[in-house]
Amino acid sequence: MGKAKRERVLPENEAKAVTRLLRVSPQKLNLLAQLIRGKKVEKALADLTFSRKRIAAEVKKTLQSAIANAENNHDLDVDALVVSQAFVGKNLVMKRWKPRARGRVGRIIKPFSQLTVVVRQIEETV
Repeated sequence: MGKAKRERVLPENEAKAVTRLLRVSPQKLNLLAQLIRGKKVEKALADLTFSRKRIAAEVKKTLQSAIANAENNHDLDVDALVVSQAFVGKNLVMKRWKPRARGRVGRIIKPFSQLTVVVRQIEETV
C-alpha cells in the first residue's frame, strides 16, 4: 500500500539540499549565502573553500549535496549548474544564563539556522 508519491515541487532542471541545525546565527550564515548566490557551482565551491568564515565548510557540504542530488537523482549536467537560490532560515534558539555581579543574571542566546541551496541547470549559449 503506502502513501501516494508526492508531486515534485521544483522544476525539472533544479535540485536542492537543506541543512538544518547549523550552529551559527542566521545573520552570519546569510553573508555566505549571499557570497554564492547566482554563481556557477565551480566558482562557488572555490569561494567557499578559501573563505575564512568558520561555517564555510558546512555551507560547502550543503552545496556539494545539492550538486550530488542534481547529478544522481535528476540527471542534470554538473558543468552547467548555477546556484539559483541560497537562503537562510531561523531554527531553534537555546537560552542560557550566566551569573553576573550583585545577584543579577546575563542572558546568553545560542541561535541555530538552516540553509537551503537550490541549483539550476542552465542552457549553454553557443
